[in-house]
Amino acid sequence: MRLASGIAPIRHMCDAGVNVGLGVDGSASNDSSDMIGEARQAMLLQRVGFGPDAMSARQALELATRGGAKVLNRDDIGVIAPGMQADLAVFDLNRLGLAGAGHDPVAALVFCNPGQVAYSVINGKVVVRNGELTVIDLPNVLHRHNQLAAQLMA
Repeated sequence: MRLASGIAPIRHMCDAGVNVGLGVDGSASNDSSDMIGEARQAMLLQRVGFGPDAMSARQALELATRGGAKVLNRDDIGVIAPGMQADLAVFDLNRLGLAGAGHDPVAALVFCNPGQVAYSVINGKVVVRNGELTVIDLPNVLHRHNQLAAQLMA
């Protein structure tokens, strides 16, 4: 969408057996590293281009999880199950932007903007707790990042 390169026919690709996954870029590409946002955009773009049945919220979430695992040829990620990597993100559905959407939390997660992750566990280690990073000093990292970005632009 940013480059106006057209709409990938993801539904047709999936139906033809093509492995499709989603990914995100970070601030260096002026993107926000928001995987749920990318799932939402992918779903909405498919619907705009190919009709309302082109992709559901669950299918978009599957592209972001299982789809990514398939693209990477990984059988140890992509689902929450015994023997898999212990990576997961937890969102607080009791937020204003999700009010009234509790009847379908998966659709709410993709259709609405859930905001930042409440908890994130990576390889069994809690890295976000109550919306706060636990593994780095974020203010100092952001300050240094902004200094380096300014140097690049200068």
